Amino acid sequence: MSNQYADRLVVVRDVDSLRRRVRDWRRDGLSVALVPTMGALHKGHMKLMDQAQKMADRVVATIFVNPKQFGPNEDFSSYPRREADDFELLSAAGVHLLFAPEATAMYPAGFATTVSVAGISDVLDGKHRAGHFDGVATVVSKLLLQALPDIAIFGEKDYQQLVLIRRFVEDLNIPVDIIGAPTVREHDGLAMSSRNAYLSAEERVKAPALYVAIAGAAKDIAAGGEIEATVEAARQKLITAGFDSVDYVEARHADTLAPLTNTSNHGRILAAARLGRTRLIDNVPVPIQQGA
Repeated sequence: MSNQYADRLVVVRDVDSLRRRVRDWRRDGLSVALVPTMGALHKGHMKLMDQAQKMADRVVATIFVNPKQFGPNEDFSSYPRREADDFELLSAAGVHLLFAPEATAMYPAGFATTVSVAGISDVLDGKHRAGHFDGVATVVSKLLLQALPDIAIFGEKDYQQLVLIRRFVEDLNIPVDIIGAPTVREHDGLAMSSRNAYLSAEERVKAPALYVAIAGAAKDIAAGGEIEATVEAARQKLITAGFDSVDYVEARHADTLAPLTNTSNHGRILAAARLGRTRLIDNVPVPIQQGA
């Protein structure tokens, strides 16, 4: 960390320093919001910071590329890391504290605990990325307990992750309110993601078809279309649009991620598909059908 950031953004690397800062704010009667990230920040992340500023007196951002949520053949080593640029963005946004630990601070020698959420971890992305959500649940539970914020804000782009976090926070009685923030999109509908940087120019032209396909499916289901046939049509649209493969397109209950069987409950269309080496995920709500 360069000292040039010290007058604009307080940066800490260890848990004790994080807790001391939060404890001092608590003594002054200030509320605290936490925004966990893996860095390589973009406009979507900054929207989360803006929301946190509006909801709490102090904002803590975290940057930690968590090794436990990457599989053996995934992109942990190549995941974009732009720490200096991230510091500048957070400073300009008025974030009060950045917690940017090394892996040894999060997982010291002898670390032997895993947080696992049954059911939610086994479907959709969990089915295609074995162990991923155990890594997510473990690191997020640590961050929540390390900072003990009043609220923590997560983007709805990672919707399965959001449902998972809400589940274990309730199950473990962690005293924090989990806030979901709407997905931030590019002008053509592509959900903002750090991994979009992997897309070639040709792939970037094709990528918005993911949003178009699932948004169309949600609209058709809300209008009374048969659910399974509609999501299958969305899968085929992605292949036609030039995606190399489709991991899933599914309609799920918005709160539980159980399969959606009707539109009398809020639903969600979730999808994951690949363009070259880039795996894109996205989701959209399915409105409740009027009269259902």
